[in-house]
Amino acid sequence: MSGLRETLIAAAGALAWCSGMAAVQAQGVSDADDLTAVIALNGKPCGKVVNATKRGEDDYLAACQDGNRYRVHIENGRVIVERVPPG
Repeated sequence: MSGLRETLIAAAGALAWCSGMAAVQAQGVSDADDLTAVIALNGKPCGKVVNATKRGEDDYLAACQDGNRYRVHIENGRVIVERVPPG
C-alpha cells in the first residue's frame, strides 16, 4: 500500500506542477501575483514580488520584498526561475 501512496503523492505533485505551468503559458505571466506564485512553486525565497519588469515575451525580471531578484522565463517549454545576483 505504501507504494501506491507514494505513486499518488508523486502524481498529485506532478499534476500541480503541470497545471501551474499550463496556466502560466496559457495566460502569460502578467502581474506580481503570478510571478510570486511561480517563484514560490520553484521553492525560491521571495515573500512577495514588489516590482516586475517585462524583458520580452515570457521573460520577466522580478524584485522581491526580501531583496532577492529573479529572472523568470520559459525555455524549451519549461518555466525557469534564476536568481539574479545583486548589482
